[in-house]
Amino acid sequence: MSLTYPSPATGTENATTDDAAVHRTYQVRTFGCQMNVHDSERMAGMLEAAGYVPADGAQADVVVFNTCAVRENADNKLYGNLGQLAPIKAANPGMQIAVGGCLAQKDRETILKKAPWVDAVFGTHNVGALPALLDRARHNNEAQLEILESLAVFPSTLPTKRDSVYSGWVSISVGCNNTCTFCIVPALRGKEKDRRPGEILAEVQALVDDGAIEVTLLGQNVNSYGVEFGDRQAFSKLLRACGEIPGLERVRFTSPHPAAFTDDVIDAMAETPNVMPQLHMPLQSGSDKVLRDMKRSYRSAKFLGILDKVRAKMPHAAISTDIIVGFPGETEEDFRATLDVVEKSRFATAFTFQYSKRPGTPAADLPDQLPKAVVQERFERLTALQDRIAAEENAKQLGRRVEVMVTAQSGRKSEETHRLSGRSQDQRLVHFTVPEGAPAPRPGDLVTVTVTEAAAFHLIADPATAADYSLRRSRAGDAWDRAQADSCGVPTPGAAAPGGRTGVSLGMPSLPVRGR
Repeated sequence: MSLTYPSPATGTENATTDDAAVHRTYQVRTFGCQMNVHDSERMAGMLEAAGYVPADGAQADVVVFNTCAVRENADNKLYGNLGQLAPIKAANPGMQIAVGGCLAQKDRETILKKAPWVDAVFGTHNVGALPALLDRARHNNEAQLEILESLAVFPSTLPTKRDSVYSGWVSISVGCNNTCTFCIVPALRGKEKDRRPGEILAEVQALVDDGAIEVTLLGQNVNSYGVEFGDRQAFSKLLRACGEIPGLERVRFTSPHPAAFTDDVIDAMAETPNVMPQLHMPLQSGSDKVLRDMKRSYRSAKFLGILDKVRAKMPHAAISTDIIVGFPGETEEDFRATLDVVEKSRFATAFTFQYSKRPGTPAADLPDQLPKAVVQERFERLTALQDRIAAEENAKQLGRRVEVMVTAQSGRKSEETHRLSGRSQDQRLVHFTVPEGAPAPRPGDLVTVTVTEAAAFHLIADPATAADYSLRRSRAGDAWDRAQADSCGVPTPGAAAPGGRTGVSLGMPSLPVRGR
């Protein structure tokens, strides 16, 4: 589907693809899940391949919104942001605005009707069209709308601007074959499409060759990988294959579906040293009745059984989850069943959501939609319970020696505490200090420290002496230094780039050549 709409004049109607983008800056604003974050890396990569440069805090010539349609406030968030940009664009005629992602796939022409100052709208299946749509809008002085109904090019074949030098997302599939009644994702992302294992491993190897030591395998239902080519154990085989890649120290994945989570995956996790002892397992509800209404093809007993098996093989595994409160028809008894499963599950962390009606989903038409006040009260009870459990589980980490991969981001109080931050192998957030006289790490380096304090959402490690602190400089830290040098920055041990992040371009199947 491709349409054009009149657009305000930009003053560059006759520019070519090459000279239109010269010195033009861009910003990508991302809403939503990890898949959207990964897609935004693709969008940035496409723009930079076309000659655009990051805005780096200044007002960008091109602003791209990568949208989410899962939550009820997604529409308000987008149109609120577009409204704020309208007067800025009016004062800067050469500026362009593009909207992509799930909400673009859903709303289509509505976006241009509500915000006629938008220059380009594109969907989840044609991320690679972004630079061409911007060029066409400039040349034709018309807004461009292009929405495809199915995937044209697998996103991983597109150039990518990674946010991190030390870790990266690798998409192993797109789309979803499930029919959860609350979820609009299958309608917007389509049926599951799996990449071939060789392509995935080649991308992982390329990331490692470029300095990354951590990779997260990404899919809408990551453990159903292989369904398209008929191999039910394809995902566990993929995990084991990642274990054979030299230099790859940490492998994670998100998000699996409990109904398809099999013992061979648990075995592969436990037996592959670089697969981390961390699992995100979406519960959604602890009530079997609500799970049936959601069309989640598992029940609470199966869910708890999976966690038991995982912990039997990996006693120190940290397990996180997603939970929806206030699904239509949820009774107090149903909600108490959720509280019971949460108490038994002992989640390290939980992403809790109040149910929101999404037009186009079966659940939106169900009877017995709950009053907001009821949902809010249950939500507060659930978060209070989970906060207590998280604090108790983190307290069990006191005195443990943990290996932390240092990140570029620090905690909110880092300026006053002088602590750096990172993630342990089980993905817990750790804030730590570097003892006086000890060498400071770079983002991507690994430190081993003893946990001295614990809170619900983080751990603290303040080594008393240098003997309590161990630093292992890594290839990822070296890559950080190179990236800083390439961007004309001066590498400073333990310091982040401006804004707390740096970018690394990575295209598949080939990598850019960077001076070393």
